[in-house]
Amino acid sequence: MGDISFEEVHINLTNFREQLALAESLSRTNFNTTPNTRRRVVENVRSKFGSFDEDSGNFVPPRQLLQILVRMGSFTSTPRILNEDILDHDVNHLPKNISRTELLQHCQRQPKIQPMVKRMFRKARPSSDFNCGVKVKKLNAVSRACSEYTSGPHNIRVLQWNILSQALGQMNDNFAKCPDEALEWNSRRYLIIEELVEYCPDIICLQEVDHFNFLSHILETQGYTGLFFPKPDSPCIYLDGNNGPDGCAIFYRKDKFELLEAQTKILEIWKVQSNQVVLLTILKMKETGQKICVTTTHLKAKKGALLSTLRNEQGKDLLQFVKANSQDLPLILAGDFNAEPTEPIYSTVLDNPLKLGSAYADCDIDPTISSAEREPSYTTWKIRGEGEVCHTIDYVFYSKNKLELEAVLDMPTGEEIGENRVPSFSYPSDHFSLVCDFKIGHS
Repeated sequence: MGDISFEEVHINLTNFREQLALAESLSRTNFNTTPNTRRRVVENVRSKFGSFDEDSGNFVPPRQLLQILVRMGSFTSTPRILNEDILDHDVNHLPKNISRTELLQHCQRQPKIQPMVKRMFRKARPSSDFNCGVKVKKLNAVSRACSEYTSGPHNIRVLQWNILSQALGQMNDNFAKCPDEALEWNSRRYLIIEELVEYCPDIICLQEVDHFNFLSHILETQGYTGLFFPKPDSPCIYLDGNNGPDGCAIFYRKDKFELLEAQTKILEIWKVQSNQVVLLTILKMKETGQKICVTTTHLKAKKGALLSTLRNEQGKDLLQFVKANSQDLPLILAGDFNAEPTEPIYSTVLDNPLKLGSAYADCDIDPTISSAEREPSYTTWKIRGEGEVCHTIDYVFYSKNKLELEAVLDMPTGEEIGENRVPSFSYPSDHFSLVCDFKIGHS
């Protein structure tokens, strides 16, 4: 962990804004200038404001500014509201042996819920298929219902999803076109369950989880068990009516996997502890003994060159942690990276010695375009007070030489989503789930 203690400090807002503006400008300098110009900037700045990282050449903000940027809550006068995860006691009436069909019917009977957005699976195809032309592409774009997926000893279905924290979504995220009633927890919670259960995943990776006990209780009826790791300074705990901190969770099917090991880490940026976390598990497939490492994370949000640099530094710390703990096993690294494919963190992941690929980019392998260009057009599509946001920031990375990609669940179209985008009465989060099928340990 880092060597910085996070004590309450007084913030001079004028100085903070000036420092932040300068830090952003210096971060852009690293992206846009020649090495000689950067060296001159380094010498001019080093004695006055911050420093530069010797390895990457990136601007490093002064320590106090960096602390504020990575752990904003700890440096405000807003009081913490330390609630516990206790708001879902009414779900205890569900029978423990409820079937998948019965649970889906229960979800669909909830008041104010509309039919869920329907999506199709797209089969992966090798690059050699490109010579066959458009006809092959159409043949491969087939819909596969969940009933056609049979979990076996050599296949794994992974679902990755930022489910939208209830506290943040209802009280902080400013969704301009989403009805208030659609953001209420009683409206959202069974839509979340329906999405999770509909696709029969073997492994579930989630972010912005602030109702873990609810998810754990319901998913246990379907044969899952899970782990949760909260953010150290979750923004949820500063909001009235919260249900505890948000964080990352992994669920897995108990009949298919045995948990061998679990590791957690608070990610660091230049040795300063941030507010983002990583949860890593080593799972063993019971039927074959094959081991796999499944890891999930949620990197820092917000736009700008400075924040992009901070995300990349988090990513480097993340990859070091994964490399040290993944035991050279087949690896799935899923999460909300809060970064478009053009950001440095995307190439940092793909260029790492772990030899990872992005599942959605690799589903159609066209050697003439880059992995970043093959990503879907969006994994989140929302309308906030400041405008419409539609881009790709969620990924499922996997070991290309140890796992074979078979299919992915396509994003819904704009027409299927609706003009008010998400969240909505038919979809509970501002992010769409990513679902990927892999083969493992079978030639």
